[in-house]
Amino acid sequence: MRHDRHLASALADFGCRSQRGWLLVVLVVAVCALTILHAQGPFGGSGSPAAAAVTPTATLLSTSTIRLTGAVDSNSPAVWDLTDGRVLLHMFTPWGGQPNQARGANVTRLGAARRVEISPLPPGGTWIEAVVKDVDGTMYGYYHNERGATVCPGSDKVIPRIGVLRSIDQGLTWQNLGIILEASPRSFDCETTNRFLVGGVGDFSVMLDPDSTDLYIFFSEYERSPRSQGVAVARLTWANRDEPVGKVTVWRNGVWLPARPFVPRGADPDAAIRWTYPAATPIYPAEEEWHDDDTHVDAFWGPSVHWNTYLQQYVMLLSKAKDSNFTAEGIYVAFSPQLDDPELWSTPIKILDGGSWYPQVIGLEAGTGTDKVAGEWARLFISGRSNYLIHFSK
Repeated sequence: MRHDRHLASALADFGCRSQRGWLLVVLVVAVCALTILHAQGPFGGSGSPAAAAVTPTATLLSTSTIRLTGAVDSNSPAVWDLTDGRVLLHMFTPWGGQPNQARGANVTRLGAARRVEISPLPPGGTWIEAVVKDVDGTMYGYYHNERGATVCPGSDKVIPRIGVLRSIDQGLTWQNLGIILEASPRSFDCETTNRFLVGGVGDFSVMLDPDSTDLYIFFSEYERSPRSQGVAVARLTWANRDEPVGKVTVWRNGVWLPARPFVPRGADPDAAIRWTYPAATPIYPAEEEWHDDDTHVDAFWGPSVHWNTYLQQYVMLLSKAKDSNFTAEGIYVAFSPQLDDPELWSTPIKILDGGSWYPQVIGLEAGTGTDKVAGEWARLFISGRSNYLIHFSK
């Protein structure tokens, strides 16, 4: 009865104790459902070991609501760190282009969200969507930056891009290390029916590989060409984390391609070098594009990736848009045994109809569970709110 013990523990850890009768019903239903899944395998059938090993599964269990401190409109990274003699969870909750940080004993006991400072501040809105803590305690924040689409006269839309920050004071202040990934200026579509943007790259998460060799960036690609729309991947050699500009390579047609330097025509030859990045080949290409003449869309976006200690696999949560307003058709999950081969990611499976933007997990394990590490049970957050426990099955 291992599953019901995990469920009871998960509920207790997040303040979800109820009357004994209610809990017993939930436990019985959960165990029965898990038993059926085990017997049938992830796709039905005999449930043989070979069939069960094809793809893990994820199921949701409704529970009491948790909201992150402060408003949220992006992925919300979490990091555990020693603060004033206590190991605390540091939660970053961006809103309206301003990053904030809250701290607490766990995700249910966070203090007030406080504004963090960035220097120099990028133009436009900035959202810290991923944080990696180095072995010496230095935090590296990866941000989604939206600048106005001035290349499209009269437009109020934006162009997203991805940059890097560094903090040596547990995320209260950040040094801007620059933009590491952006779309070519020739890839924008000023006539797009998209409500928010004319192109660009962003809405992402990152994952450092087990050997701390490469950082993988799973991002949403919104370029004009339908072949360059969907969820794609780039990587940065971790040794270049303090000087990352121009060092990112992009997965395109089965190889990792580097950025190319250029100096804009008429620019001062002594000005800082600019970089142009190749369009990536999406892991999950858009089935119905973002920028055609109608408002219908069929595309995954907003990936959030974590290492699942129970499955011993990487897990990606995605939102699937059905129109140019980014209205969610559903929330999906996909799996991969490793990071360095993007072709190993499984076909996404729907786990929730509808939903909203920015699905992610927060692991339940004190001191280790974050948006990047989770176990058999975790909390599913969507737009900073959790109504579900998520259970992963082998």
